Amino acid sequence: MNPHLLPPLFLAACTGLLCPGLLVRARWARRAPGLALAAWGTLAVGFVFALALEGTHLVLSPDQMFSSTAAVATVLFALPVVAFCVELLGARRRRARHADTLRLVGRKDPGLGVTVLAHGEPAVYCLPGRAPQIVVTTGAMSLLTDEQLAATLEHERAHIGGRHHLVSAAAEGFSRIFPGLPLSRRARAEVPLLLEMAADRRALRNSTHEVLATALYSMASARPEVADRVAFGAGGTSVVLRIQHILHDRDRADRPVARGLLTLGTAFGVLLSVVLTCCGVSC
Repeated sequence: MNPHLLPPLFLAACTGLLCPGLLVRARWARRAPGLALAAWGTLAVGFVFALALEGTHLVLSPDQMFSSTAAVATVLFALPVVAFCVELLGARRRRARHADTLRLVGRKDPGLGVTVLAHGEPAVYCLPGRAPQIVVTTGAMSLLTDEQLAATLEHERAHIGGRHHLVSAAAEGFSRIFPGLPLSRRARAEVPLLLEMAADRRALRNSTHEVLATALYSMASARPEVADRVAFGAGGTSVVLRIQHILHDRDRADRPVARGLLTLGTAFGVLLSVVLTCCGVSC
């Protein structure tokens, strides 16, 4: 067996098959959603890098290696980038159509800085992008207290300020290029939840845990037809996990950030060792 194939094959197996399951089960991940999102991104980059190396070694002979590695790697790295752009443009078109509808049926509330939609079902969501806006239904305004509404609005501002739609598009694009890969399937399921938890964490800077949790509970009945899949909503199917995270994890004594940094440092060390091994084998 060609020894050049072993290091990238090992890296691809770790990042694409083994590590996703470990990351999903890691207790620190959902208590430090920002670090967990960085970990998912690291796994995706590591997998594509390993795939590029593997493809290079399979296609090229040793004497062609140094002159053509960059070209092969560029092509393989370009695939997820193209998928990301396609997903982003599609989401932008859907948001634009939704925004056109809101201009016809919604009204601006300068005091809250939101668009109010006359709809009995409680929903609070945002349309991110170049012209972001937060939408609140009349049902939500009549259901939530002032403190709860403020917490949900802060949650939506976190989505907009953090450009979470870009992260979501990246996860969707990656899953389209590598369907069936455990890394793709698990990231596609975990990334939206982590984005919501990251926004919850931001909202807790100006709200109590009880206020945010009760607001999420009240919004749990929001339906997809109100916000559609173009937006980030304060309710949604992940609300039970998020409420548990908000109410129960605040009193835990462990240090999720330290654990997450240790995990990311270990992963970086493995990635670096594989790269150095590849370079050594190639020489």
